[in-house]
Amino acid sequence: MVKISVLQHAPSVHLPVRPGDPTPTSRNLDPLMHPFARGRERMRALNAAKMERIFAKPFLASLEGHVDAVETMSRRPESLDVVASGSWDGGLIVHDIARRTRLLHVESAHKGKVSGVCFADEERLLSCGVDRNIKLWSARPSDADDSAAGSSQVKKPLSIFPGKSAFNSIDHHRSDPLFATASNLVQIWDETKSTAISNLTFPTSTETISGVRFNLSEPSVLASIGSDRTFTLYDIRTGKAERRVIMQMRSNALAWSPTFPTTILLASEDHNLYTFDIRALQTPTQIYKAHVAAVMSCDWSPTGTEFVSGGWDRTVRIWKEGVGTAPEVYHTKRMQRVTSTLFTADARFVLTGSDDGNVRIWKARASDKLGIVTARERAAMEYRESLKERWKMDAQVGKVSRSRHIPKPVYKAAQLKRTMLDAQRVKEERRRKHTRAGDSKPKAERKRVVIAEQT
Repeated sequence: MVKISVLQHAPSVHLPVRPGDPTPTSRNLDPLMHPFARGRERMRALNAAKMERIFAKPFLASLEGHVDAVETMSRRPESLDVVASGSWDGGLIVHDIARRTRLLHVESAHKGKVSGVCFADEERLLSCGVDRNIKLWSARPSDADDSAAGSSQVKKPLSIFPGKSAFNSIDHHRSDPLFATASNLVQIWDETKSTAISNLTFPTSTETISGVRFNLSEPSVLASIGSDRTFTLYDIRTGKAERRVIMQMRSNALAWSPTFPTTILLASEDHNLYTFDIRALQTPTQIYKAHVAAVMSCDWSPTGTEFVSGGWDRTVRIWKEGVGTAPEVYHTKRMQRVTSTLFTADARFVLTGSDDGNVRIWKARASDKLGIVTARERAAMEYRESLKERWKMDAQVGKVSRSRHIPKPVYKAAQLKRTMLDAQRVKEERRRKHTRAGDSKPKAERKRVVIAEQT
């Protein structure tokens, strides 16, 4: 009997698994059979980088309703699509981002500007203003007026907490019925009492507190920033200020990291942002440089891997945590100075409030596709991302990925700022060259940020 060997192939291996799927192809993986594979992959990476820039359309919508500048914004806890905003005209609006409607609109919530807004819980909202009052509002959709008609209801607050001076900021405790306010001192209030239950201040402090925030992980710890360039940490259990840092220039906003409880972000008047570890306040852990004017607001993404900032230079920048340069930059022709910024709770969108009275919605990733993404589309996107990551050091791919079009005034201001910093650096080097050896030692920039630390 002669044994005969026969090549046999299963037909199912060469046919699509489901109708509509591509026909499977067989490939020889021997690298000698594909001499141009590397060149093809580089061209695919370059095309992926170009496609990302082509489809980068971050602006989604503008939520109207405010007459004056949008001073402050806050997102509702346990919600993806509800955000409250307060304006210089005294108006208070609760927006539904998904439907782009208004759940609540109070035209004259305060006399003068609304300087702080925060949610007490899912159904109640706290606001404070320069009229020396704190007001507690009901934010239930059943109580709200339909915004389709564009009218605002005559609504009365649930309760009013009168103060002795104008309030600049407000923040609510994560679990207890307590909230903190910033005026000429930090005050702790109980929702059930009409007066403050505790006054927190540093013994030698005379500044006006411009912002206050509770720590997200340890809610009894809170931080404040002041007009005399100070950043202070308090503990409501001891009822006093624990540590205070005096910086080179004043801070305009602060935000606690949601994933690293000891990390705090400060938006400074000197065009930079700083992250500090509160266990070692002598030097910042990172300096973020790109703005060409004062940074007015900042907010962390819920993932803790990136944050957004808005500045006096009319741009919005999205930064990766730990990367101090080359952020994503958003701008429009009509958007004026950005006074408030906010990440949504799903980290997919960014909200900004500006001097022109609009709340704008942006994509956190400019080239993301909205809507249903099929499995094949998702696989293609992930493949393009891996190609860009692998070839990011290539000259052409890197140039396409990094290039951003910015307004001419911002570009010119960045040029001028670069020239001034270079001249300052040269001046210091020449001065050091012409002084006695050892008299003038160079000082790292991180060590020049903090002037003094007080306990």
